[in-house]
Amino acid sequence: MTATTTTKIILGIDPGTVVMGYGIIKVQGQNVSLVDLGVLKPGKAKDGLKRLQLIHETVSGLVRQYKPTEFAIEAPFFGKNVQSMLQLGRAQGVAMAAALQFDLPVSEYAPKKVKQSVTGNGNATKEQVSRMLQTIFQIEDKPKQHDATDALAVAFCHHLQSGKNWMPPKSKTAKPTSTTRTKGKKNDWASFVAQHASRVRK
Repeated sequence: MTATTTTKIILGIDPGTVVMGYGIIKVQGQNVSLVDLGVLKPGKAKDGLKRLQLIHETVSGLVRQYKPTEFAIEAPFFGKNVQSMLQLGRAQGVAMAAALQFDLPVSEYAPKKVKQSVTGNGNATKEQVSRMLQTIFQIEDKPKQHDATDALAVAFCHHLQSGKNWMPPKSKTAKPTSTTRTKGKKNDWASFVAQHASRVRK
């Protein structure tokens, strides 16, 4: 009898009242692939409550469209600006409430945890995280905003917490980006395999 392959769809959110990122990945057995990523710009609305409404509506819409089985979100970082932290906390809470409305299991990850999981360095820059994800998911066009790749990193981090081996998506026939063509950089796929050999099925 052939074993049934479990499929998971993970929605990752990088919360924010000015820009909110989202990333969605599909996990089928040991294969992990990118479904979608992008940003919402609630900051275009002048009213603070309207921004929260837009966040709730967007997350709800993503759940309805992609039907994720799990939800992951980045935890607010502790900063000196109390007002900014308050707004970020509200954005996170509204996004979580939208997921809970659909009975999705919610997981929260600190920024350093996400960076450590994806790059092996908890102090990695947003650019380093973005480049690593471009390589892993073979994203041909560099995302214009890091909020989108930050959200994708949250989703991927959540998957890695399962502790299961995984395989990168199959190579595309399309022309690779400069990130995947460049040799000798620390952020290419070969380097990732070397640093995270336990995660890659041989």
